[in-house]
Amino acid sequence: MARVCSICGKGTMSGNKVSHSHRKTRRTWGANIHKIAFTKDNGSVKREYVCTRCLKTQKKINNA
Repeated sequence: MARVCSICGKGTMSGNKVSHSHRKTRRTWGANIHKIAFTKDNGSVKREYVCTRCLKTQKKINNA
């Protein structure tokens, strides 16, 4: 399974690696994804991949 954020859907992105001589080759960037455990509404513990931006947003929502 590809590492994709279960909240926002962010995953692997692609683009060009550009050398000093400006030659371009394809490369990929992985999203900053972590596997975390959190509690669902029914009380069960679920482990899913979540990006750090969503983790930060959820902390702001939970602390407010």
